[in-house]
Amino acid sequence: MAIPAAVVIVPVGLLFFSSGLIINLIQAICYVLIRPLSKNTYRTINRALAELLWLELVWVFDWWAGVKVQLFTDQETFCLLGKEHALLISNHKSDIDWLVGWVLAQRAGCLGSALAVMKKSSKVLPVIGWSMWFSEYLFLERSWAKDESTLKSGLQRLKDFPRPFWLALFVEGTRFTQSKLLAAQEYAASAGLPIPRNTLIPRTKGFVSAVSNMRSFVPAIYDVTVAIPKSSPQPTMLRIFKGQSSVVHVHLKRHLMKDLPETDDAVAQWCRDIFVAKDALLDKHIAKDTFSDQELQDIGRPIKPLVVVTSWACLLVFGVLKFLQWSSLLSSWKGIAISSSALAIITILMQILIRFTQSERSTPAKVVPAKPKKGDPSETGQDKQH
Repeated sequence: MAIPAAVVIVPVGLLFFSSGLIINLIQAICYVLIRPLSKNTYRTINRALAELLWLELVWVFDWWAGVKVQLFTDQETFCLLGKEHALLISNHKSDIDWLVGWVLAQRAGCLGSALAVMKKSSKVLPVIGWSMWFSEYLFLERSWAKDESTLKSGLQRLKDFPRPFWLALFVEGTRFTQSKLLAAQEYAASAGLPIPRNTLIPRTKGFVSAVSNMRSFVPAIYDVTVAIPKSSPQPTMLRIFKGQSSVVHVHLKRHLMKDLPETDDAVAQWCRDIFVAKDALLDKHIAKDTFSDQELQDIGRPIKPLVVVTSWACLLVFGVLKFLQWSSLLSSWKGIAISSSALAIITILMQILIRFTQSERSTPAKVVPAKPKKGDPSETGQDKQH
């Protein structure tokens, strides 16, 4: 790790994990004492707690690195953001797509109720994974035999969610890399599907289940397309911690849930068609370096993340000084060793967080094409590409 990055990662990590453990503790207490009495009250409190934690990462994104998110959508959709339940489907282009989603949710006023379907291993991440669990993120094992009932029950639990929420679903099932694209293209050619150029082939089972279980209480699907301009470097967590800026273009199109087809097969085909259109949209973006079919909306850079981080920093510094004054921890070699070990643990945890966000570099498994079922061409061989 470069020294400039380490200089930032250690204090930011200390702030994030210290405040995060405090928030996790309060979340746990509320889960045990308040949730059994009133689930809505628990959710309202937890929404505020989660926002306090997520705002720290939004601050790093917004204020430290100065990453610019440019949102392209129509004015009507822009005015509805944060005012309705929504299912988000997006391409998985960069290592920080999830953080871009948090930035947009923060601008829309629903950061604390921004949810996602995540892989099961995410929930064991200290602080961030634990807070996601308390916030009712959905965790899957990437095995439909195990995940079908888990997803259904998790989606049904959101039916009585008291505030507008966004549920993000990355239907490609994995982050985009060139090796995975080659595997997807090989499968598509063998199965007679449109050959993708900028996306992977969507896994539709989870999307079909989401639509089936959320039709009655989620009015809209947000079709999100993320692209990086040619003039901007690819954003990563490491670059962000180094304070290196990037630009991210986000195209958002709203679809009414009631307009989707009724049958599962037709819903699956609708999802595949969306990704074919998304692929073509990305072709246009590559050519023009912008999303010219939608209006660029001003999402600004709110001061709230700066206020929250400054407040947490002041509390942390005050608490540490009082603790050192009380304990005389740095007055002995044993105390210095304990302090150094704590800082080392923080550094390791931050590196784990950074590595967790990085796109997988492994070579995709060999694609063995299978004859697709009629009306459901992408559910047989495509899982092997991931």
